[in-house]
Amino acid sequence: MPSSVQALGKPRSTHSGMAGPGGCCSASALQKWLPILSWLPNYSGQWLKMDFIAGLSVGLTVIPQALAYAEVAGLPPQYGLYSAFMGCFVYFFLGTSRDVTLGPTAIMSLLVSFYTFHEPAYAVLLAFLSGCIQLAMGFLRLGFLLDFISCPVIKGFTSAATVTIGFGQIKNLLGLHDVPRQFFLQVYYTFLRLGETRVGDAVLGLVCMVLLLVLKLMRDHVPPVHPEMPPGVRLSHGLVWTATTARNALVVSFAALVAYSFEVTGYQPFVLTGETAEGLPPVRIPPFSVTTANGTTSFAEMVQDMGAGLVVVPLMGLLESIAVAKAFASQNNYRIDANQELTAIGLTNMLGSLVSSYPVTGSFGRTAVNAQSGVCTPAGGLVTGVLVLLSLNYLTSLFYYIPKSALAAVIIMAVAPLFDTKIFGTLWRVKRLDLLPLCATFLLCFWEVQYGILAGTLVSLLILLHSVARPRTQVTEGPVLVLQLASGLHFPAVEALREAFLSRALEASPPRSAVLDCTHVCSVDYTAALGLGELLEDFRRRGVGLAFVGLQVPVLRVLLAADLTGFQCFSTLGEAEQYLKQEPGAQPYNISEDSVPEHKVALLKA
Repeated sequence: MPSSVQALGKPRSTHSGMAGPGGCCSASALQKWLPILSWLPNYSGQWLKMDFIAGLSVGLTVIPQALAYAEVAGLPPQYGLYSAFMGCFVYFFLGTSRDVTLGPTAIMSLLVSFYTFHEPAYAVLLAFLSGCIQLAMGFLRLGFLLDFISCPVIKGFTSAATVTIGFGQIKNLLGLHDVPRQFFLQVYYTFLRLGETRVGDAVLGLVCMVLLLVLKLMRDHVPPVHPEMPPGVRLSHGLVWTATTARNALVVSFAALVAYSFEVTGYQPFVLTGETAEGLPPVRIPPFSVTTANGTTSFAEMVQDMGAGLVVVPLMGLLESIAVAKAFASQNNYRIDANQELTAIGLTNMLGSLVSSYPVTGSFGRTAVNAQSGVCTPAGGLVTGVLVLLSLNYLTSLFYYIPKSALAAVIIMAVAPLFDTKIFGTLWRVKRLDLLPLCATFLLCFWEVQYGILAGTLVSLLILLHSVARPRTQVTEGPVLVLQLASGLHFPAVEALREAFLSRALEASPPRSAVLDCTHVCSVDYTAALGLGELLEDFRRRGVGLAFVGLQVPVLRVLLAADLTGFQCFSTLGEAEQYLKQEPGAQPYNISEDSVPEHKVALLKA
């Protein structure tokens, strides 16, 4: 791949016509908001060829997946295709990753099924509102909020979602009917009705799974094509690569052909997808109310019904998309703009709602296909989007014959790699405490997704706050107690620090002086400063001293401003111990600015 492709995601140098400070700033700002301007001027015929191949490969992957994911979302199959093309066009202009493809995913479809009650109107409105929230986060540069959701929480959620999605397709794989969607009821009724398994669906579903697995293994083991290979070998490699990359489309087409053959004979052993609405979706504003036989549901009532979904869906969509973008940017050595990605996915969902899309995000599987196909720019998405539109306009009548068991096989094989079997062992070796948010998220997500994510995030924050409230300390015993803090000193930690000095220095017999080594402390707040003042008073009442060592300028500024009685600080630990032992030669800094070392005075004044 040409090395110049690596520049995607970074602003290119401005043209000579944009010279001058004002011109440079405007060009740079324009490229930041419209990343297409950073690579389009350098677009080449070679890039066009690679983008076309990649876009075609992703298109052949997304069409069967979109039909399958609509089933996961509890929506008619056409809604999967309605959700599969808008992201291709929006990301062409606004995306900062050449690899990412936006569209329906298994996890997002599962969330949609939880919060939209299998009603298309709710799903489309959720896409619009999620897009508004994501777009606002992008404009306000709030991408940092996603950093508070830790890796164990994400892993716990994706693993639970994999089990939920995979098991939810068992009913379609076996041709079972009247199985509830709630996970625990689903498990119960699936086993209860195993005796009603349709042999035709079960056999076809298992055959499709085996074919998908074999084609995937072939894809992973096909050696790369080299120019020095003979033309015949290159052709055979190309055919194998194409067949294995488009394996979802091939297997679904094979299953549909088998089902059609039985239909001609007058006997149908499979449960079919059935009628799919023909043609392109109409362009219209999202439904802000719904009228049913039971009356009209207002916008406020719809929002209330979706509840926590208005937080969970946009946040998880952003997490999934940015995680995919960062992973492939790191792998392929370029950078992305996280806040610009928020804008791209937010606008995709907003505009997608105008064509009846449900919420979408970045797809890891299709992004991998895109990258492996040698995509050079986001222009590959145009080919994918056009292919989806063509299938909607001309192929929907053929989707009738696709067996549901074949789509179930596609979903199961797509989500299986998302279950990280190694994460439990890894956390056990690295940090066992991180198993708490992982397990809390994993287990509670089977009950309600929002409870699982909320519980895992709260556990992670409690672990984080515990480290702030109880910072690690290193204690050196001797005539003078030395206590060294390993991190910042904030108000939750003051009480623990006070207890440490009380138990080790002031309650000793006789009481002894102490040194607080703040070499690693880079920040302190006002409440902590007051607590240190009380600690100094405790030492004064016992007739011993407390000295400070290694104060950085921001910390020294706060403590000087707090005007602590008896505050004394030293440059070195030796000077502090010498002073506290009442030995001659060691002098503390006075708490006036004049006696602080000159380099610190300059910084304090700055």
